[in-house]
Amino acid sequence: MTRGADGNSLEQLLSAHVDKVFAVARELESVAGRTSRLEEESQRALSRLGLVRYNPFEDTGGNQSFVVAALDARGDGVVLTSLHTRNGTRIYAKGVRGGQPDSSLSDEETEALRLARARE
Repeated sequence: MTRGADGNSLEQLLSAHVDKVFAVARELESVAGRTSRLEEESQRALSRLGLVRYNPFEDTGGNQSFVVAALDARGDGVVLTSLHTRNGTRIYAKGVRGGQPDSSLSDEETEALRLARARE
């Protein structure tokens, strides 16, 4: 009666089960640690984006200029502006900390930042 179907004693079966429970507990701790690190890293990922396309000059066709605001979960990130003219394209970058820009923004940059913040 104290033998399992494979001939092991009840004591051996319980010992094997306890070993398996401890192995699962160790693996769970490992997974919890990795999950915690991934959650922390994901807070720094630029996952909130806002895009505004526009035409700043009357002599160029189409909305070829644009602003992209990219923020992480803390509201830190960057506002990138690309101004397209007939003579070339210029790109500007402005930093953002806690959702606040480090310098003044144009109307289009403000709108892109608003769109990025709204993606929370």
